[in-house]
Amino acid sequence: MAAHENNYPKLHNAAWPGVVGKGSPDGEPFIELDKMLDLTAAAEVDGVKFDGVDLFLFAPHVDIDSSDDDLKRLADKVASRGLKIGSVVAPVWGPTGGGSAFGGEADQMQFVEQVRKGCRIAAKLRDLGIRNYGVVRIDTAGGPGDWLADPEGNQRKAAATFRAAADVAADFGERLAAEGEICWGGMHSWRRMVQLLEMTDRPGLVGFQADMAHTLLYTLGYNAPEDRILPENWNWSDPRKLDDALATLTAALRPWTLDFHVAQNDATVKGSGSHDKTGKHCMATDPNGKLDIARHAGYWMRDSYGNVLKKYRHICWDGCMFPNEVMMKQQTWNDILRTMIAVRDQHGWKE
Repeated sequence: MAAHENNYPKLHNAAWPGVVGKGSPDGEPFIELDKMLDLTAAAEVDGVKFDGVDLFLFAPHVDIDSSDDDLKRLADKVASRGLKIGSVVAPVWGPTGGGSAFGGEADQMQFVEQVRKGCRIAAKLRDLGIRNYGVVRIDTAGGPGDWLADPEGNQRKAAATFRAAADVAADFGERLAAEGEICWGGMHSWRRMVQLLEMTDRPGLVGFQADMAHTLLYTLGYNAPEDRILPENWNWSDPRKLDDALATLTAALRPWTLDFHVAQNDATVKGSGSHDKTGKHCMATDPNGKLDIARHAGYWMRDSYGNVLKKYRHICWDGCMFPNEVMMKQQTWNDILRTMIAVRDQHGWKE
């Protein structure tokens, strides 16, 4: 059995792959939260297990309007499996009761209200002792196409909405992290993402959630070819160019990063509707994955001098829209856990 000395950051699995891309009339059914928790809790590699889960505040997993009693039952359910809760996703999108951060006044108010609900749940879970770290995840909840109608005006609107949401989060003792995903207007480019965070101007309170699969696409310029870092039509023949591109990307976004997702991507995109050209997560063991996961995670988890950053108390595996058949296999989650352990072995620490 291998020795794994580091115990930080804590290793979490995301529960939302049981919901995202599931439940439509012509799609696969949801995977219930209980099942996602069971699969997570059962994973084990070299005697190491997942420490917790990150949650999507969206029914049927966790209703954004959950009562205090509902949340107590949720906390008991997670604790009974020896797990903790970390970051939570606030459903800020229109169909879930939210609205675009750069939409009209009503949209912006609905966005902030969803953040308030998400922060209330996050704080309650903290009070219940099941959540000791993590953020509330947001995005702009509007597509690049709509954003492009007035880039500078919409960026100002989004920043104003984020500032209003930050005030709400501060009241609950929470932090907000915007996930860098190219399907969200004003966040679809790494330069625009930095600009939005700078315009919001709430460092330490509103920051960035880095997902390795999504941020890889920033370097390729999907939805923002003017901001690509890697050469056009690059054939992946020189891994040093990818390393250099990730160094440029992380130098700009790492100072803003509050939350980190380990993931894999084969450099392709998929999506439709509001998720226009979003990142295609791959399995940890996918031979077509372009990332050396454990090594490239270091670009986010270490500073420019190579020192381990201890600002992430937990890291989370993120992988969405895999077939239910794959997700129901325990080996899938053991492979993911093995990858997470390798990341912590290389870039973690012991307390």
